[in-house]
Amino acid sequence: MPLIQPVILSGGSGHRLWPMSRALHPKQFLPLATERPMLAETALRLAKPQLFSPPLLIANVEHRFVVAEQLRKVQIAPTAIVLEPIGRNTAAAVAIAVLQAPQPETLLLIAPSDAVVRDDAVFHHAVAVGRDSAAAGRIVTFGITPTHAETAYGYIKMAGEGELIAHPVERFVEKPDAERAASYLAEGGYVWNSGMFLFRADVMRAELERFQPELMEKAAAALAAAASDLDFIRLDEAAFGACPDLPIDVAVMEKTTLGSVVPVSMGWSDVGSWGALWDVSPRDQNGNVLLGDVIVQNVSNSYVRSTDGRLVAATGIEDMIVVATDDAVFLCPRERSQDVRLLVQELKARKRREAVQHTVIYRPWGSYQTVDEGERFQVKRLIVKPGAKLSSQMHHHRAEHWIVVRGTAKVTRNDAESLVFENESIYLPIGTKHRLENPGKIDLHLIEVQSGAYLGEDDIVRFEDVYGRG
Repeated sequence: MPLIQPVILSGGSGHRLWPMSRALHPKQFLPLATERPMLAETALRLAKPQLFSPPLLIANVEHRFVVAEQLRKVQIAPTAIVLEPIGRNTAAAVAIAVLQAPQPETLLLIAPSDAVVRDDAVFHHAVAVGRDSAAAGRIVTFGITPTHAETAYGYIKMAGEGELIAHPVERFVEKPDAERAASYLAEGGYVWNSGMFLFRADVMRAELERFQPELMEKAAAALAAAASDLDFIRLDEAAFGACPDLPIDVAVMEKTTLGSVVPVSMGWSDVGSWGALWDVSPRDQNGNVLLGDVIVQNVSNSYVRSTDGRLVAATGIEDMIVVATDDAVFLCPRERSQDVRLLVQELKARKRREAVQHTVIYRPWGSYQTVDEGERFQVKRLIVKPGAKLSSQMHHHRAEHWIVVRGTAKVTRNDAESLVFENESIYLPIGTKHRLENPGKIDLHLIEVQSGAYLGEDDIVRFEDVYGRG
């Protein structure tokens, strides 16, 4: 059988896991269920050469460098990283994937980047089972055998019984209330909708053209007018923005007669809330998930997490969620953890930075974090990757003082180059054309002290940038 090309969807915002997940660094880039980010775990799960070819990534343009770096760290080389200029749900992403397929009969596996799968071997077996049906012209989805009456997932009613067998789909069902979910469990024949789909490119293309001709027209236009940017493919913003905003379930799967479902138990969760993460995480004898610098007494069935090394102490609570980052603390009853979306909406309405980004800001060369600021000064911690370099730039309103904490910095001031070693520093007066590079093989850590009348990130005049930024 031919190899399957995975299509990893990484465009989500992940607001349901705030404060760790934020718009500019959502949950797929976080190590939530394991020590690796969820995107990396997904890519590694799909790196089985007997079954899969290298993946195609579809991601938000704002996340492009994070996607590329996380794949590099796990040594996954994608066929391409396609950048969406604006979120348009999964139907538009699937349309781009089928239009990108190397051959009409290419088998594509649509895989969200932000789901947990505990049993990779069972997952691979399920995909192998579905491959025969997909090659024969069916659109195969993978249904998760339910373990309880869950209201946070959509359901699929299938015509048949038994796991790891392809059954015809009778219908897709939206997320039910508790009573209806319980009736599905009692009746049997229902599975959770995993959001994973396997099909031939020409089959899905025909169904999209049949049911969503406008979407296919706009997607094709967005791809035809796409621009190459380093290792990325940037879709045309105007054409892609005109695509209807539809999930593939609504756009095609609820309408097609070609749907099949393979039921499987593989330890799956979409980790759509802190409560769901508690469900899939190892718990202690008191039913607690305790991560980071956490001390508890008389606490049970709770999820308590500190992400930045600060102490979180709790006593006398049960069935609670407590998540602390360096700039926010979130608390709620575990059964109401889905309500975090309401808080995020309020934060956005108030234009709070915490809704969008962390104090650590990721750049293609590494990251920076503001550690202190006041009138006319700002202190940042910079980490520059081995071999990386910042843009050649200057500032009209601020001077900078760099102190190397770890590694070696190569600094260009106007036309003079110098190496700055650990425990040494260098001064950059206002108006100095300068560039910072890491010539070494380990991360470069330095402290940047800015001083001046204006310290905003838009006070940068770039002369040359290897990452194509203006």
